[in-house]
Amino acid sequence: MSEPVISFENVSKQFKLSKLRVRSLQEMFVSIFNKEMRGRQSFFALKNVSFEVYGGETLGILGANGSGKSTVLKLISRIIDPTAGKIRISGRLSALLELGAGFHPDLTGRENVYLNGSILGLSRKVMDRKIDDIIEFAGIGDFIEVPIRNYSSGMQMRLGFSVAAHVDPQIILVDEVLAVGDYEFQLKCLDRIGHLQQQGVTIIFVSHDLKAVQNLCTRAILLDHGTIQADGDVAGIIQQIKSKHVSDTNEYQSGSNVADLVTI
Repeated sequence: MSEPVISFENVSKQFKLSKLRVRSLQEMFVSIFNKEMRGRQSFFALKNVSFEVYGGETLGILGANGSGKSTVLKLISRIIDPTAGKIRISGRLSALLELGAGFHPDLTGRENVYLNGSILGLSRKVMDRKIDDIIEFAGIGDFIEVPIRNYSSGMQMRLGFSVAAHVDPQIILVDEVLAVGDYEFQLKCLDRIGHLQQQGVTIIFVSHDLKAVQNLCTRAILLDHGTIQADGDVAGIIQQIKSKHVSDTNEYQSGSNVADLVTI
């Protein structure tokens, strides 16, 4: 088997919470006797997480809010560093994690496209060849010449996804930010993801849409409170999520749309 393009080895990520603000003299005296207010609190978003992703895989990352999904993506994209453990990444990585991430608000859409290409190591000449396809896919018309600060969230998402999907990525990270777009553009994005799969691009996909995960992903990881609960067959993990929802709420009705009922 070939070498993995992404490798997590006993990775943990700890976040420290800021001190509670003391807003009065009374609170200051109380804090002297309150250990929780004196010290910095912390929590582990990930705890000893290990997994590998091989070239051409489409991995879905599932889990409840706060389970560590976004932390995994930010670690892969090197936005944050692990507290412990080792992460290895091999290949050009393109990420669509947060609206406006990587965009300069005072630059136009066109200028930001070139800026993102430069950050990814692509020359001006290469971006000149790609710019028309990026603009056409985004479908934002003349707004491409307008500063990003004037864009709606949907327009930012359209341009961000278009850039991420057209810069010849070997690895692409797609967070649930796609939910911001309208239905027609979501279908367009999913079709583009299918095209990237055919090209052998490795995709890490986080989404609330269980049906999309099942249709697109070749493998899934289920996170819970920063640890991996399951890793493998997509259909089996989705069924595990559905079963847990039924067990927790006892309100599941046959025919309900689980993607609407379960936050993952």
